[in-house]
Amino acid sequence: MKLGLISLGCPKNLVDSEVMLGIIEKYKIEITNDPEEAEIIIVNTCGFIESAKQESIETILSMSSYKTDGCCNYLIVTGCLAQRYAQELFADMPEVDAIVGTNVYKDIATVIDCVMQGQRVLHLTENDLLPTEGNSLMQAEKTAQRDLHSAHDPKEKQAQTKKQVQTQEIMPNQKQLAADPRKLTTPHYMAYLKIAEGCDNFCSFCAIPLIRGRYISKPYEQVMAEAKDLVARGVKELVVIAQDTTRYGQDRYGKLRLAELLRDLNGLEGLKWIRVLYSYPNTFTDELIEAYATLPKVCHYVDLPLQHASDRLLHAMRRRDRLAETRSLLKKLRDRIPDIVVRTTFIVGFPGETEEDFAILKEFVTEQKFENAGVFQYSQEENTAAAAMPDQIPEEIKQRRYDELMAIQAGISEDIHKSLEDRELEVVVEGYDEEEKDLAVARSYREAPDIDGSIFVEDAPGLQPGDFIRIRVDQGFAYEVVANRI
Repeated sequence: MKLGLISLGCPKNLVDSEVMLGIIEKYKIEITNDPEEAEIIIVNTCGFIESAKQESIETILSMSSYKTDGCCNYLIVTGCLAQRYAQELFADMPEVDAIVGTNVYKDIATVIDCVMQGQRVLHLTENDLLPTEGNSLMQAEKTAQRDLHSAHDPKEKQAQTKKQVQTQEIMPNQKQLAADPRKLTTPHYMAYLKIAEGCDNFCSFCAIPLIRGRYISKPYEQVMAEAKDLVARGVKELVVIAQDTTRYGQDRYGKLRLAELLRDLNGLEGLKWIRVLYSYPNTFTDELIEAYATLPKVCHYVDLPLQHASDRLLHAMRRRDRLAETRSLLKKLRDRIPDIVVRTTFIVGFPGETEEDFAILKEFVTEQKFENAGVFQYSQEENTAAAAMPDQIPEEIKQRRYDELMAIQAGISEDIHKSLEDRELEVVVEGYDEEEKDLAVARSYREAPDIDGSIFVEDAPGLQPGDFIRIRVDQGFAYEVVANRI
């Protein structure tokens, strides 16, 4: 039997996909990248903003066509869209055989068992009841366990006749698990390390707490065990992720522990780079700045999704930081770490955003000269506080402001990349250009995978993905850099 999985959305979702694949692989199901030959297809969806929801729906519909035009017998939908709109998807998409929520990925083998028995499954929480009898994936293992237990407990045989059991008796909650079995889908030299689930920030525009729940830090020992396992498997770059990485440890230990975690990760032999994504200004402590400055494996790359610069809008967004505090943090970072690279994101068109608010944002972006910045048009997400706010901004105004801010940032990025000319950098090779076979594609500490631009290394035959080499920058452009190998 062959299974294909399509993972949409952010790296946090990708880790969940890898966990599912790791579980599935234990049951000798072959993983395929070709949906035409897959008998089971899983779509791990994103439901963060409207464009992501549309992509998820289109992907589900596209994969459902393989039930008639391919080998697919079973279509399973997981992820944020599945969690948020489970009832609607279940009712409106009869071609979907199972819908699985974001906190019960560990039950994926049981879900596959159920659909192979002809059942249609809606599974969102630990307390859902799932039928588990049958002769499919898990039968041999279950039979051996039952036989062993029945020899000592005569009540067990009677219990086996029950049609349903609590999900939590089958597999523990994903949030409580340690080093999850993962089949890595990233290049062999890098992997994501998810250190927490959920979010406690409750920004007024964001549905993540509604989908993923409250913030839960993974136990420290479990994070380190997973990191050691990844490095032992050949990973050279660990990208630390959570919805709010800088809050790590506060809920479980009563104190922030990201700086401590970075120190311990820095001691792992064989690891070269540690990169941190999704930091928040209000929990970016002086201790953390010092960890960035002094730990040689921690990339001087800070990801701070600031969202806006107008204090009035930051208050309406329920952000904990204000412009003066953000300026102070950025100054501290740049004073202590002169070669720091700061990436951020902004939202334009938030309800009530005036031309004055937008002017403040443009001035801030021009002043700070961020190395990397993404811009999003506000998406009115149902059941969020911002969705019910008055003064929703027309789409044409959102588009104009988006275009203006992106043009400002493009000019800043080009100037920064030009300033790199003649500078030497260490890069990791990711592959080769499709058209120019001697043109290697690489990243330095300045670029996060699949987010920022690339470095193109000329006349570099023979290099392999995962090679770390030194280059000299020849030319800088808005979104890319051209270099030569030293």
